[in-house]
Amino acid sequence: MKNSNYCKKLFRYFSIFEYEKEEQYLREMHKSGWKFIKVTGLGIYHFEKCTPEDVVYQLDYNQDAQKNPDEYRQMFSDCGWEYLQSYAGYSYFRKSAAEMREDEGIFCDEESKLMMMERVLKGRMTPLLILFFCCLMPQCVIQITLGNYPVAALHGALMGIYLAVFIFCAKKYINMKNGRK
Repeated sequence: MKNSNYCKKLFRYFSIFEYEKEEQYLREMHKSGWKFIKVTGLGIYHFEKCTPEDVVYQLDYNQDAQKNPDEYRQMFSDCGWEYLQSYAGYSYFRKSAAEMREDEGIFCDEESKLMMMERVLKGRMTPLLILFFCCLMPQCVIQITLGNYPVAALHGALMGIYLAVFIFCAKKYINMKNGRK
């Protein structure tokens, strides 16, 4: 069992479009002597004490990679990337900055980044939209019709949260598509 002085768990939340912020967070943690081990639950990051080093972390969202995980991982390994884990559709990789060329990364251009974001939208947002239109919205209408206003208010609040998430994601995607961050 590892000594707790050499391990720590931290909570951090990143939205589905903040993968670059997450990558930078993991890199900064490694620079400060905490190597990323895994992420679990809803944003519980596990770190292990290490020698501070500049290590680049990159994430890829590709659910199709799960069909041939060995080939997928080997492709990145051949380019020097260490596979760490898959979590919620994202695959985590790392590579020492000293081993990298200046412009090297998992995504070679903005088009490939945009394609990943489209995979995220299809993989993550489509189920949320289905849940929204098939469950939340009809339940809210039913509860209003039945005169059950407290439950209708709860459903309305959930719908408001969903709409805020949809708007946030749509803005991020549109900005990315138009070349803005």
